[in-house]
Amino acid sequence: MKKYFIAASLLAATTVFAQKKKTPDNWQTLNPATDKVYGTGSEEAYKALKDKKHKTVIVAVIDSGTEIDHEDLKDVIWTNPGEIPDNSIDDDHNGYVDDIHGWSFLGGKNGDINYEATELARMYQRGNKKFATLDTTKLSADEAKEFSEFKKTKNTFLTEQTKQEQQLMGIEMFKQFLENVKKQSNGELTKASLKKYVPASEIEGKIQKRLKMIFALGLKPEELDSQIKQGYESMNNLVKYNKMNVDSIRQYIVGDDPNNSTERYYGCNRVEGPDALHGTHVSGIIAAMRTNNLGIIGIANDVKIMPIRAVPNGDERDKDVANAIRYAVDNGATVINMSFGKYYSPDKVLVDEAVKYAQSKDVLLIHAAGNESKDNDVELSFPNRELLSGEIANNWIQVGASSYKKGKNILGSFSNYGKTKVDFFAPGVDINSTVCDNKYLAESGTSMASPSAAGVAAIIREYYPELKANEVKDVLMKTVVPYKKKVKVPGTKKSKMKLKELCVSGGFINVNNAVIELNKKK
Repeated sequence: MKKYFIAASLLAATTVFAQKKKTPDNWQTLNPATDKVYGTGSEEAYKALKDKKHKTVIVAVIDSGTEIDHEDLKDVIWTNPGEIPDNSIDDDHNGYVDDIHGWSFLGGKNGDINYEATELARMYQRGNKKFATLDTTKLSADEAKEFSEFKKTKNTFLTEQTKQEQQLMGIEMFKQFLENVKKQSNGELTKASLKKYVPASEIEGKIQKRLKMIFALGLKPEELDSQIKQGYESMNNLVKYNKMNVDSIRQYIVGDDPNNSTERYYGCNRVEGPDALHGTHVSGIIAAMRTNNLGIIGIANDVKIMPIRAVPNGDERDKDVANAIRYAVDNGATVINMSFGKYYSPDKVLVDEAVKYAQSKDVLLIHAAGNESKDNDVELSFPNRELLSGEIANNWIQVGASSYKKGKNILGSFSNYGKTKVDFFAPGVDINSTVCDNKYLAESGTSMASPSAAGVAAIIREYYPELKANEVKDVLMKTVVPYKKKVKVPGTKKSKMKLKELCVSGGFINVNNAVIELNKKK
């Protein structure tokens, strides 16, 4: 549902994607104290690290797919040293054949998964199938309890489905309006053609007014057109797939049994997949080449990106997430970025076991807090560090999104937050990074904040390899840039709070501060 978020934000006339002032180039690498920009401080940190030895770190990116031959990424993509390319043999005996640059848990002999249903839809479909043939007046105690839960799931799903269909209609109206403007202007969509267009109805007049507001904030007409089209495609497919038997589609394409949680070894080595924009963007933030004079510069300077495809357009499956974490750990990653999430997790125990496995192997997990302007303290998103056993994973960092300029709007208006559940905020608004076909694009979301933090964590693991995963987290928490003034609470119009009420640390991640702190101990 990554693309849907963009379109929904635009329809709400948010300023998330449109800044009056152009953001500084590579702002996520700049430093508040020296540059007056609330980036991660990585450029300043490198000055103190220039004579210090370091080692290469592998960062796994569990995502939608990554364009591994992108001009700004091709030299930082992980290559499996134990595998011989394209010989159809599992040379390193890790269970995955020809996993040269990573693995996809969403592909098989019959293609690649692109769109999926939501987890709620899958839960509804399975329950509906089970209870459709049962006499619900003659259920056992356990069945009666399960049926009661299913009825709640059904009601929630049908409510959500209605809401999504209404949102689809809204996006479709915007899409059609833009088409009408272009028809009247020889195919051109400009601010001038929008202004000259004579609305054919009251609804068109309201849409025109809304778009003028968005353009006034700096969004280009062609960017809006592209985002509306992407949002329509994503939402249309979401509504469609929520009504389909997605398990059978999955079984045909991937070849595994979606309901067999014990399966580990399925998928293919096509790590790009049919829609690699999101994963490519995430990868560039972490580690885009810093010395090739192309595009952008990544935060971390000596990283290998391990692409693992497990996140479709729709909700990822717990089974795939658990297997992706295990693959990353077993193949040498010491930092794992997870820019995805959902609000239902029927097989959470699988993911919990994978999280504990990563913790036992000293691997740091970094996760996006979510883009719904929600309080994670009130409504947990999944996956998370709160295990069903009651344990709290100490190798987990939860990240909210922030902007570059100080002031009441420094937090992303979309960002989730949480006094006890979100650790800190990191650059996640208008982050320019790599996308498919050797292109670059500014995107916003906690999906961008998480890799900003992952890049910082990678620097610490490169230059201070003696630190354990929980110690890396501890130093990053201790050295945030504090923010004492009140900020606007995401998703509200006027409500303001201190940052310490919106995250655990009360500040913004800063690797320069972390390096200063660590060097004091030498």
